[in-house]
Amino acid sequence: MNTTLWHILGAGSLGSLWATRLARAGLPVRLILRDATRLGAYASKGGLTLNEQGQHLTLDIPAQTVDDDEPIQRLLVACKAYDAERAVKSIAPRLKAGAELLLLQNGLGSQDAVAGLVPHVRCIFVSSTEGAFRDADFSVVFAGKGFNWLGDTQSGAAPDWLDELSLAGIPHQWSSDILDRLWRKLALNCAINPLTVLHECRNGDLLQHREEVDALCDELVQVLKTCGQPEAAIGLHAEVNRVIQATAANYSSMYQDVAQGRRTEISYLLGHVCNVARQHGCHAPGLNRIREQLIDHVRARGLPGD
Repeated sequence: MNTTLWHILGAGSLGSLWATRLARAGLPVRLILRDATRLGAYASKGGLTLNEQGQHLTLDIPAQTVDDDEPIQRLLVACKAYDAERAVKSIAPRLKAGAELLLLQNGLGSQDAVAGLVPHVRCIFVSSTEGAFRDADFSVVFAGKGFNWLGDTQSGAAPDWLDELSLAGIPHQWSSDILDRLWRKLALNCAINPLTVLHECRNGDLLQHREEVDALCDELVQVLKTCGQPEAAIGLHAEVNRVIQATAANYSSMYQDVAQGRRTEISYLLGHVCNVARQHGCHAPGLNRIREQLIDHVRARGLPGD
């Protein structure tokens, strides 16, 4: 089996979830942290902790800073969408020719920006429905079973290291239509997350706002069809309602970001959809209105509106 080192940039919830499962399976992993201060904080914690079904496991995964000189062959970029381009630019000199970047960002837009920075590497897009959150610094709770689709936009062959994901218990599938997957998830997020922020509610409470949800779905279907993603539009209304009911007790990731005073990814979610709609001449007044309301909402709380 290929034992190429897994470098993981970003020790947030999903980055930590991948790192702990890979390390638990005995695969070589390196965390890449922002600076010496974060590296010291990590050392004082004694490793990265995974909380799965009430069981805690702390793994002393080796860590380094962005400035380390160790060459990188495989890199999982697990930071927020608005940080991805800057983060990859800072580490680009360490990437070997032909290196592989797994881009695990929410929304769309950041992936193409990153790919443009590093034309000498293979960029693999990841669409994930797994749920995780940090309950403490360098500690992650595996909150929801899900799935991971991986693929590139060049119709490339599946890499042989996918077996390592199986070994680590990371559910996955190589997808020849990864953009369909990313657009589908983007549409789901745009139909649910902004409304949970504006109504300050759990996902399930959106069942009381069905007309508003359905109206957004109507516009999202039109945008998807107009911009050349008709497959992502099929059955969107039913899928949104299914997700709302299946995650009824949960707070959306955007709600949690706002509640905890963190910047949201508006530009890569609603912002991206509204920009694409405008470029294709697709009328989307509801989406644009919700976007403006959301921007006003987060700015009123002292958070960036992009």
